[in-house]
Amino acid sequence: MDLGLQGRWALVCAASKGLGKGCAKALVAEGVNVVITARGSEALEATAAELRALAPSVQVRTAAGDIATAAGRAAALAACPQVDILVNNAGGPPPGDFRDWSQADWSKALEANMLTPIELIKATVDAMAERGFGRIVNITSGAVKAPIDVLGLSNGARSGLTGFVAGVARQRRLAARNVTINNLLPGVFDTDRIRTTTRAQAQKAGKSEQELITARLANVPAARLGTPEEFGAMCAFICSAQASYLTGQNVLLDGGAFPGTF
Repeated sequence: MDLGLQGRWALVCAASKGLGKGCAKALVAEGVNVVITARGSEALEATAAELRALAPSVQVRTAAGDIATAAGRAAALAACPQVDILVNNAGGPPPGDFRDWSQADWSKALEANMLTPIELIKATVDAMAERGFGRIVNITSGAVKAPIDVLGLSNGARSGLTGFVAGVARQRRLAARNVTINNLLPGVFDTDRIRTTTRAQAQKAGKSEQELITARLANVPAARLGTPEEFGAMCAFICSAQASYLTGQNVLLDGGAFPGTF
């Protein structure tokens, strides 16, 4: 299927690895020019080289920096001639007990996982509407639908973003101008982050990493970790011409783990 994206420009945040990289790869494969961001320049440039090899005909630009800062956002936006597609993404805050979190902890979580996406939406959405095309995908978390008690910082910040998007996505001046805003909610995926956190938990619990992974998958009907590639493919479809009637939605990609009907 031709997704109708060839020649578009995308800004993909936190794209040097994991789910952001999966999204960038899928978009590049569809002929989309991309600007990718990450804090670590070495991993970012390695990913850029991989993307260029995958699709030599597209442009791949990098913007190293912290997207959760005003300077990082300015650099990313300056690197992109026009933002037709925006993929908001940032690493989640650490787990813990809410009794231990300070106001500074909350501020950092809100800045990265709620306020930064809103600032990038604000910076790009009106120009999208003027051009008659725009796709915004916010990578949030399956915990928005089924909160995880130790991820309170993430639950709160991402749910705040979800509430904001529910309103702005339905503005007629955006939706009627072919601008869609949706959230993509991952469950358990095979990324560096899940491997790192699992390794730390395993060492603390005196168990193997595989034991913990197996325990997490006990409630996943698909009985496996998701892959960044299939996550990226879903992101690319949400950005497609064919998905122009999809907006204001939370698309859950979790192997069937969420037990609810709705």
